[in-house]
Amino acid sequence: GCPPAGGGSVPVLFCFSVFARPSSVPHGAGYELLIQKFLSLYGDQIDMHRKFVVQLFAEEWSQYIDLPKGFLVSERCKLRLVPLQIQMTTLGNLTPSSTVFFCCDMQERFRPAIKYFGDIISVGQRLLQGARLLGIPVIVTEQYPKGLGSTVQEIDLTGAKLVLPKTKFSMVLPEVEAALAEIPGVRSVVLFGVETHVCIQQTALELIGRGLEVHIVADATSSRSMMDRMFALERLARTGIIVTTSEAILLQLVADKEHPKFKEIQNLIKASAPESGLLSKV
Repeated sequence: GCPPAGGGSVPVLFCFSVFARPSSVPHGAGYELLIQKFLSLYGDQIDMHRKFVVQLFAEEWSQYIDLPKGFLVSERCKLRLVPLQIQMTTLGNLTPSSTVFFCCDMQERFRPAIKYFGDIISVGQRLLQGARLLGIPVIVTEQYPKGLGSTVQEIDLTGAKLVLPKTKFSMVLPEVEAALAEIPGVRSVVLFGVETHVCIQQTALELIGRGLEVHIVADATSSRSMMDRMFALERLARTGIIVTTSEAILLQLVADKEHPKFKEIQNLIKASAPESGLLSKV
């Protein structure tokens, strides 16, 4: 169609997820105004922590293309807002100032049931010592502690930002969301505990849904069944979650032999537990 003469408004179909809402914008509207319009239509569904791309339906290609640079609305058109997947926006870099550690349900009652529980306790304790050395906030949950007991004694929770009871499987509780909002510039969550295929998996999926990058520590997470653990880690890796190890995490956080805490972190790693059967089952 021909652009309307002079000013006036132009009909535009705004699409997001499964929704499509017809509206209009002033002739000559650009990117900023279009984003505002998307927010006014879908603000309650849009997670502002995500990165987005605006796309335009191109008749010549019969499909959506990324909004051309300098695009201005001059005729009736169809636009959609697409949240970028986490793996398109992150490379898995870790810095102490933008990282939080999540320790999930490392409780006494799970000790006899969880495979290699002793190993994941010692690795978890090492991670928490590393967090204290590097000034990284730690959030801890306990699944129904009244029935399942509190966090095992070997794990020192001194200085944890939050220790919360829960009944929900995911650690993403309102109090946790509030704590994350208080930490300026948080970008990455290092997640470990039990069980890999239940609380760890559900927490990880909720966190990437909020635009955070998630690193699961394979040598500090387990399940009752190695089958459940293996398939959970495979599924999560395909979702763009980084499955890694405690040593990789700690050395990535110091990044340099000249880091003032390097020696102390190196000593933590040297004191590491012998390798267990856990890693052969990833």
